[in-house]
Amino acid sequence: MTVPFLNTDALPYCKGCGHSLIAKNTAIALEKLNYQPLDVIVVTDIGCHGIIDKCLNTHTVHGLHGRSVALGAGISFANDDPNRKIIVFIGDGGSTIGLQHIMEASRLNLNLTVVVHNNYLYGMTGGQTSGLTPVGYSTTTSLEGNPFEGYDICALTHTAGAAYVSRIMGIGDISDKLAIAFSTKGFSLVEVMEICPSYGVKLNPRRKLAEIVESSGRQLGEWTNKREPHVNHQGRKNEDLLATLPEIKKGFKSYLKSKMSLVLSGSAGEGVQLAAGLVSKAAISSGLHVSQKGSYPVTVGVGFSTSELNLSPVPLSFHGINLPDTAIITSQDGLDHNRKRIEAMTSGKLIIDSSLEVPQTAAEVLQYDFRSVGERNASVFAIFYWALKTGIISTESLFKVIQDEGKGEKLPMAKIKDALSAVK
Repeated sequence: MTVPFLNTDALPYCKGCGHSLIAKNTAIALEKLNYQPLDVIVVTDIGCHGIIDKCLNTHTVHGLHGRSVALGAGISFANDDPNRKIIVFIGDGGSTIGLQHIMEASRLNLNLTVVVHNNYLYGMTGGQTSGLTPVGYSTTTSLEGNPFEGYDICALTHTAGAAYVSRIMGIGDISDKLAIAFSTKGFSLVEVMEICPSYGVKLNPRRKLAEIVESSGRQLGEWTNKREPHVNHQGRKNEDLLATLPEIKKGFKSYLKSKMSLVLSGSAGEGVQLAAGLVSKAAISSGLHVSQKGSYPVTVGVGFSTSELNLSPVPLSFHGINLPDTAIITSQDGLDHNRKRIEAMTSGKLIIDSSLEVPQTAAEVLQYDFRSVGERNASVFAIFYWALKTGIISTESLFKVIQDEGKGEKLPMAKIKDALSAVK
């Protein structure tokens, strides 16, 4: 062993915290199993246990509260090296926030080890009761003692199908017990019982860890299921997902000389995203590079619908649009959603339905009755109007995309062509 697992002896925990014991014994256990630091991936999340990251010479991933097992599961799915070890550190609070992640990893018997740092409360955020706090244990949110029974994380995990589960006291040398879990093929979980020196000791004076564990009714021990570890069999990997997309061949020309941004906005259910997709494909068929981003309320089908597009003769490396070069607005919902940036435009074009009140803007304003072909098709008509007025792409390229995608029967193409013939 040339590189230690821990890069410091000054671990960032309160004096007397069992988290230090877990970190040090994890390192010892891995050394006993002849792992090298870069053979190991340690996943942590929000909580006191998670501040160990900077002290490790292993690979580390730090995630959201309660999500470390989900991250570890994803790594396990992707891992094809049997010599690589995935260890998830999580607290008692995080383990109940992410309980379903633990259950699913147990059920699938994924190749990883979860070490639950159970000090019976949320130590980092103020000493509140967690889902593993035993009956009668005092916290800052249950000063008279927790009135509820906590989860038995070991029983749940074992029942879900974990290959190996153990509950141990966070006292003394626990490296051999951790090593058993680390060497298990499949999913293993170790619940390490601790007491928080800041909140636990203060709120539960004169109580010793052994007595707390005994009174909780949680027996120390280990439980096993004789199962084969998970094997990935959800289908072969495709090395190039882009190769599965239909190719859009160039058949038209565009005279666009530099990048331009376009915002198309109207009401949900009125074809905004469809129209944006048609513009994107027509632009690609005209030799342009395109980025497209749609946005609409979480409740799909109501309110605004906006799509942002960048069109460029050279490759795009960034999508963001602050002030668009052109804004196409077909309804009041679209205007309300984009009013501030339309008012902030100092140049460019605002193409807006004639039924709407034009906001204060320095952009050139073009008004037309796009809703004359029906409100559900206003956005599609508007992109034809934009193409005709600007020449950035041809109306022929839009017609060709509609034809190739078989959308001609669903869209009122005769109405749109008649309306276009009246545009001057």
